[in-house]
Amino acid sequence: MNKRVVVYKTLSQPLLERLQQQVDVTQVDLNASDGLARLRDALPDAHGLLGASLPLGSALLDLAPNLQVVSSISVGVDNYDVADLTRRRVMLTHTPDVLTETTADTGFALILASARRVVELANWVRDGHWHKSLGPAHFGTDVQGKTLGIIGMGRIGDALARRAAAGFGMRVLYHSNQRKPDAEARHGARFRSLEALLGEADFVCLTVPLSASTEGLIGARELALMKPEAILVNIARGRVVDEAALIEALRSGRLRGAGLDVFEQEPLPADSPLLQLANVVATPHIGSATHETREAMARCAVENLLEGLAGERPRHWVNPF
Repeated sequence: MNKRVVVYKTLSQPLLERLQQQVDVTQVDLNASDGLARLRDALPDAHGLLGASLPLGSALLDLAPNLQVVSSISVGVDNYDVADLTRRRVMLTHTPDVLTETTADTGFALILASARRVVELANWVRDGHWHKSLGPAHFGTDVQGKTLGIIGMGRIGDALARRAAAGFGMRVLYHSNQRKPDAEARHGARFRSLEALLGEADFVCLTVPLSASTEGLIGARELALMKPEAILVNIARGRVVDEAALIEALRSGRLRGAGLDVFEQEPLPADSPLLQLANVVATPHIGSATHETREAMARCAVENLLEGLAGERPRHWVNPF
């Protein structure tokens, strides 16, 4: 009997056909009114799950006694209780590597857009306000030659450091759980304590995973350590930052600005104070959102799933047991 897989994220036709050649596939559209009910109905027979953006807790896992592999089309695994999956002997896989470069591009886009007030001034032009040459009230700040502080020197942090040092002549500081000699050698990056980095950097970019130790990592105390002319960029997870404290710092002029791709609540509510602040560039979690990268992530997730169901060791196995 073929293994049975529930797919709750849209796949390209070639990837769907590849799956269908090896397993029985049930597709579920979670955006449909009956999507979650259909998922629940399919779970009892499922040996594998493939998707993303769905918190997968014990209530759903209890409905899937035959489950062997959960293949997430993501690098982050904060939607999963890893310890619970391990206890149930369910493999959890994810898709690192393939989104590194495009997410680093997103981070640098937010650095540039925030520094040069791109969104604010583009809207200003669109609204018909450009009648004469710009004065200081509309000036931005340089990026080249400034200091970038990276919190979390993993793959994405390293890719950001490369762009900053080689492309913009920036001085790179970083804070991480451990020293990264390779990054120091390649990019001239210098290790700092969190407090020292916040005090020195002109741009602070967050690339850490969400965990118990990083949730609320940047709060009122940390924001107060930053230079008033500094810009905060978050391409990690929204809950790494105390959003209320950030809003207050931005409103008061305590910080120059922020470039945010992630938020405490997603989608960002239309009445969020962040959307009323001209010094905020807010994007809808586009870190990996390119056609090429999303296809590469889905391909990796399919490979992880098939390897796990075949009794092999997936390359990107989060909770090996």
